[in-house]
Amino acid sequence: MARLHAQPVCLVSALAVPFLTLAQPTWLTLSGVAPSWVVLWLLPWSLVDGPVSGVIAAAAMGLVLDGFGSDGLTQLPALVLLGWWWGRLGRRGRPIQRSLNLGLLAWIGAMVVGLSFWLQLRLVQGLDAPLLQHWAWHLCLAQALITGLLAPLLVSLQMLVWRRRAPG
Repeated sequence: MARLHAQPVCLVSALAVPFLTLAQPTWLTLSGVAPSWVVLWLLPWSLVDGPVSGVIAAAAMGLVLDGFGSDGLTQLPALVLLGWWWGRLGRRGRPIQRSLNLGLLAWIGAMVVGLSFWLQLRLVQGLDAPLLQHWAWHLCLAQALITGLLAPLLVSLQMLVWRRRAPG
């Protein structure tokens, strides 16, 4: 592990995720849907710091963000899975640096989180609910698209800063 949790800049960036989730800047939305800020933060963290740190950071961030909602749906399992997967990707082979790769990974991550919400909603409502709920797919696809478009800029910037600060 590169020990990003000991770097003040990295911890401040972690505090920005709940703030941006609550603030939801309108100029960064697509059809009223904001990007998945937690995916944009967790992707570089896991790629730089590894799978163990990715899982711990995902669990912590998932618990914080789940505390904002009261509907009983959680993003914790999806985030933990993504933190582990991205951490393993960061430890194997060459480092991921291309913008298209980062955008694709962020798009996949936002889709996993969105589909996790959709699956939980289906289980809560029962399996007799309509399979394709238009609003759920719109929300999932719009969030994945805006997250994937912002990822090359934001994730590569975070990775650049965090790789320089990481002692490992």
